[in-house]
Amino acid sequence: MRHNKSINHLGRTSAHRKALMSNLASSLIIHKRINTTVAKAKALRMYVEPLITKSKEDTTHSRRVVFSYLKDKNAVTELFREVAPKIADRPGGYTRILKTGFRLGDAADMCFIELVDFNETYSQAASAKTADKPKTRRSRSGKKAAAVKAEATEAAAPAEEAKKAEDNTQEAAE
Repeated sequence: MRHNKSINHLGRTSAHRKALMSNLASSLIIHKRINTTVAKAKALRMYVEPLITKSKEDTTHSRRVVFSYLKDKNAVTELFREVAPKIADRPGGYTRILKTGFRLGDAADMCFIELVDFNETYSQAASAKTADKPKTRRSRSGKKAAAVKAEATEAAAPAEEAKKAEDNTQEAAE
């Protein structure tokens, strides 16, 4: 039974597991997206998210703490210069795991793990969805929505005409 055992040992010794997580975390920070097994990705998420949270505060101490985990100067620089400013307002959940299927050789469950704010496809789709949505909670049928749009444009047209007429009277007075 695995009661109260929170980490996945991944079939490795502790030194090998630490080196693996360090290398995976450095690769994720530098490349923003890596392909790995689901088990490693879940273990990596637990390893790298506290480091990203630590990078929000750019002090010498936090840099040294993160370097003790990553052991890669380029990854630490990338994390503090490019990743941290982009995720500064996010309260957590910096990574996303996307399952891709099974590996051909041994049928291991594979996935992509990526930094959430660096995937342009999802961020563009999310902004397009929010721009297209109506500002009400209740859904409207197609006829009613068209009628509401038509009424809005008709209501705006007299206001524009009144404004033009007011501008014309001001010009005439001058």
